[in-house]
Amino acid sequence: MMLVTLALAALVCALIPAILFAVNLRLYVPPPPAGDAELPAVSVLIPARNEAAGIVACVRSVLASTGVELEVIVMDDASTDGTGDLVAALIREDPRVRLERAPILPAGWNGKQHACWNLARAAAYPVLCFVDADVRLEPECVARMAAFLSSADQTKPLGLVSGFPRQITGTWLERLLLPLIHFVLLGFLPVARMRSSVDPALAAGCGQFLMAWKEDYFFTGGHSQIKETMHDGLLLPRLFRHHGYRTDLADLTPLAQCRMYTSAAQVWQGLAKNATEGLAAPNRIVPVTLLLLLGQVVPFLYIGALALGALIAAPNLLFLLQHRMYILGITPAGTFVIVAALIGVFAAWLTRILAASRFRQSWLSAFLHPIGIVLLLAVQWYALLRKLTGGKVSWKDRAYAKE
Repeated sequence: MMLVTLALAALVCALIPAILFAVNLRLYVPPPPAGDAELPAVSVLIPARNEAAGIVACVRSVLASTGVELEVIVMDDASTDGTGDLVAALIREDPRVRLERAPILPAGWNGKQHACWNLARAAAYPVLCFVDADVRLEPECVARMAAFLSSADQTKPLGLVSGFPRQITGTWLERLLLPLIHFVLLGFLPVARMRSSVDPALAAGCGQFLMAWKEDYFFTGGHSQIKETMHDGLLLPRLFRHHGYRTDLADLTPLAQCRMYTSAAQVWQGLAKNATEGLAAPNRIVPVTLLLLLGQVVPFLYIGALALGALIAAPNLLFLLQHRMYILGITPAGTFVIVAALIGVFAAWLTRILAASRFRQSWLSAFLHPIGIVLLLAVQWYALLRKLTGGKVSWKDRAYAKE
């Protein structure tokens, strides 16, 4: 009976995200073409600390934007690798580029949030678009997102929009973990409800690309209200919702791409740095762990164990059947457990196959889904234990006392 109960719980935990993912896949779509609509001018704001390897490609991709008036402001945040010099050279090529030097980082501020706050204060245009330096935009991206921000029903205007670029992966840990961003987002966020509500609990976004009305940004306090945090992608939309603004998401897979990390160590530390502001929050990590283990790991473990057992018993299978000996699966309860586990495995794999196809993700990650889930949970628990033991978070050559 206990095994049947476990199988039923695992089946429910597997089907909930699979069904929600399928529903959300029809709602989470790229922003519509901008068309001939008159668009507000956009200040594209890029915080940059030691980004010499990619800052030129990032800025040039923004400058190639079509259909919208824009300026590009780069905040050189005490870089030591010549980032500022590269941007200065771009200014000579295109007067739309500006370079700002970040003030000394005050106590209690995260470096990126401080840079973004000062970028917003330097912006000249009515729409702010925060873009990470490792993002590359397609020419129509800014215009389409500006149209998305502007086109909402004016009785319920949008204050902020965001989207997840295509994640370029190279190392094995990137391929296993980064595709899970879409699985968690679309498997557990009710997008329809998010769009009809300003509930802060339904906030979602990606710090790689955030666009907001300048007036609304300063009304909420913007990055100055989340200055100690690492997770502006989640907390800035939540801040807007606290102030009564709607926020929304668009699929940026065809419009932007990002190589977030370049090594397994960076993946681990990068995902852990803001985990306790998301899945690894102390009041959230236990139910999240149970939900993911039951729905995304247990069915695979059971089917794997059953297959291994059948392989070992294969030489004696005829003998067992001749002597009418029962094996697990012949009884009704055993049959239910097997079928439930198979459905759970099918639901998880189908969801990941759909995600891999739609978001151009690694097929290896889809096949090794349960291993990715276990590693994702390991990152969350590592981040929480580090926080509880007073460990520091290091990122971009800066150490922060707390997350």
